[in-house]
Amino acid sequence: MWKGIDVSKYQGLINWEQVKSQIDFAILRIGLGKFDFQKDSSFEINYNKCINLGIPVGVYHYSYALNVEDAEKEAECVIMWLENRKLDLPVYIDVEDSSMKNLGKSNLTKIIKAFCTKIEKAGYWAGVYANKYWLEKILDYKYLEELYTIWVAQYNMENTYIGRYDMWQKSSTGQIKGINGNVDCNIMIRDLITDIKNSKSNNTESKLYYFVQKIIFVCVLRQKL
Repeated sequence: MWKGIDVSKYQGLINWEQVKSQIDFAILRIGLGKFDFQKDSSFEINYNKCINLGIPVGVYHYSYALNVEDAEKEAECVIMWLENRKLDLPVYIDVEDSSMKNLGKSNLTKIIKAFCTKIEKAGYWAGVYANKYWLEKILDYKYLEELYTIWVAQYNMENTYIGRYDMWQKSSTGQIKGINGNVDCNIMIRDLITDIKNSKSNNTESKLYYFVQKIIFVCVLRQKL
């Protein structure tokens, strides 16, 4: 298992040099909503610090999407903010806002898929974050876990979530040297960092293979002509 934190502007200025020895990864809030001005004001400094210090990093986006169009706009914001930068962990859509609660499983599934599809087309892994109640009672967790990596929140000594998950947010009151006040603490039970790295490597090798095959095909065709 790997230990990590997730942070936003509410953690203030973080001493990442001090934090590094206490964690294995960090997930940063990149923003919320569907407008450019909703980018998290701490994202740039947190991302750059993590990258410079070699801390594996992923991001999450707090969603207010009420329909597919909103979800696509939110994903477009995330992609714009990322500017094609490297991530070691997924881009998570954070689904927990009360405005979305009564949309129904079918509509919520469409919203999540719309967001995640755009994220994946941009070359990132997509994931879904929600608390245990939302996953079990409001979302179609059985369907979603077949498509995306799941990050479940349950503040407890043990995780009793009934579905499959790769990340567990176990506390919102963690104490980490280098961060003033409370911070969310997480346990990663699947080595997503290695899996994502390997998937990108395989994609590169696959693209190279097909490129070489295409060249061979063209050369053969020219010889026949």
